[in-house]
Formats: sequence, C-alpha cells, structure tokens
Amino acid sequence: MSTTHKKSIKQQRAIRLTLSYLVIGIVTVLIIYPLIWTVGASLNPGNSLMSSSMIPENVSLEHYADLFNGTTDYVAWYWNSIKISVATMVLTLIFVSFTAYSFSRFRFVGRKNGLMLFLLLQMIPQFSALIAIFVLAQMLGMVNSHLALILIYVGGMIPMNTYLMKGYLDNIPRDLDESARMDGAGHFRIFIEIIMPLSKPIIAVIALFAFTGPLGDFILSSTILRTPDQYTLPIGLYNLVAQKMGASYTTYAAGAVLIAVPVALLFFSLQRFFVSGLTAGGTKG
Repeated sequence: MSTTHKKSIKQQRAIRLTLSYLVIGIVTVLIIYPLIWTVGASLNPGNSLMSSSMIPENVSLEHYADLFNGTTDYVAWYWNSIKISVATMVLTLIFVSFTAYSFSRFRFVGRKNGLMLFLLLQMIPQFSALIAIFVLAQMLGMVNSHLALILIYVGGMIPMNTYLMKGYLDNIPRDLDESARMDGAGHFRIFIEIIMPLSKPIIAVIALFAFTGPLGDFILSSTILRTPDQYTLPIGLYNLVAQKMGASYTTYAAGAVLIAVPVALLFFSLQRFFVSGLTAGGTKG
C-alpha cells in the first residue's frame, strides 16, 4: 500500500472521528444546557425566570422548601405519580412477559396477525384516542381515578414492549426448553425458572420504559384526573406556571428537578442490563 493511500485513509478516519465528536458535543450541549438552566433557576430567589441566571449569585433553597411546607400539594402529586408509575411498571412487566413468551414459544392461529397488529398499534399514539378514552372512563365511572390511568398506560405499553421482548426471547435457545421439558417441567415452570432469569436485561429495559412513561405524561392524566388531590406531578407543576397571576417558574423548576430522583435511582440500579437488553431485543422480529 502506497504512502499516499495510507495518508488518505488516516485523513478519512480523522475526519470521521472529528465529525463524530462534533455530533456528540452538539447533542450533549442540547441535553445538558436545559438541565443546567432548570437546576440554576430552582436555586435563584424570586419567582421570575427573567431575573434568574444559570449560575445564581445568591443560592437559595426556598423553592424546594415551598414544595414541602404546605404551600402546594407537591407531596400528594409526587406520591400519586410514584404510585401510578410503580403500578404501571409491575403490571406491564407481568402482561408483557406472558404475552411475549406466548408469541415467542408457541404457534397458534392468528399469531402473525397478532404481531402485525401490535406493530401497527405502535404507530398510533395514545392521545389520538383521547375522546374515546374519556368516554369509556365516563361510562365505567372511572373519571378522576388512578386505576383508569394505570389501565390506560398498561394497555399502551403492551404492544411496543411485547414486540421488543419477543425479539429478545427469540434469541434464547429452545434447547433449554426441550431439556427442561424432558426433566418433567411444564410451560409455566420453564417460563419462571429458565426464561425469566435469562431475560433480566430486557426486563430492566421495559421496567424503565414503563416507569418513566406515566411519570412524564400530561395529556392523558389531565384528561382523566379532575381534582387537585388526584393530580400527578405534570398536572400539578403545570398549574404552578399556568396562573396568570402568581405564576412561580422557579418553584416549578425545583419540582421538575426532584422528578428526576426516582428515575435516576431506577436507572443506576438497572443500568448494567440496558445495553445487552436493547441490542438483543432488536435483533429479531
């Protein structure tokens, strides 16, 4: 290989590397900059963002104190959101695990059509059916009910996550099933003792998706929930800045910062599973 050709290859690699770092840098700034502003605004005294700075001169924790001293119903909103998110996560894992296992390991009439239906349902956002969801909740007497929200969230989580988990389960050798069946294990025992322990990576991914979805939802929750004691964090925090008089943007920022705490705790506790779960789940359909 000639010296000129080697230099050309090195230059191309250097250009690709530079572009890669440039893209990573831009994306990092786009993600980090709003976060820094939110944290900075939460530490600024006063209620206006116009007088706030990204790095406050006089750091104040008064807005965090306001969230817990009874000025707002922040604690109730926080509890409502955590309760709904945890219930959604648990139920989603249960239903998705059974559904994905059925599609991965069994052959039955309507299997291909069912998978196609799940694929199509992923393309339709839940808020497109807001009117139907509200009417159904009203008919069932579940308006202003956390249970209604949980059922809606779980129903919306099943199609996408089933497809994702099925792809992961398809990569688990069927020889394991056959060996267990020869030892007298039934389908349920195989599912609980063999398939689920091997599926921890994708379970962790689905758990995070199912937990963070309800925690950040505003549209569906504001459609179903009607009274302040039932509000979730997105609705409650929105009301802090929706008032024409007395809007508190800095208190809103403090509340928004604290939303990240349970998500961060869940992420760090499950992060070792994420890379293998996402890559393996996308290899087969």
